[in-house]
Amino acid sequence: MLRVTVVESSRSAVTLRVEGRITGSSVEELRKACDVHTFADEVQLSLELEDVSFADGAGIVLLKELRSRGVGLIRTNPFMTEQLKDGPLGRF
Repeated sequence: MLRVTVVESSRSAVTLRVEGRITGSSVEELRKACDVHTFADEVQLSLELEDVSFADGAGIVLLKELRSRGVGLIRTNPFMTEQLKDGPLGRF
């Protein structure tokens, strides 16, 4: 189960707290939540990932894609930090 909540919002920045597992259909759910908040190009989006317990390959690919688009991935736990590294263990 995935839970995405707004923890901070202004005209220029939005921070979403992501909790649970980023797998299966929740990958698309997270993508849509991010798209809603980045509809206007001038909004800086950040995702708090400390409460993510697991992300499958598709979830990691999405997070890396978001990061490459300028989304901040903050407060990552050790599991997520390792998965998001570019290298043999963190590459999908």
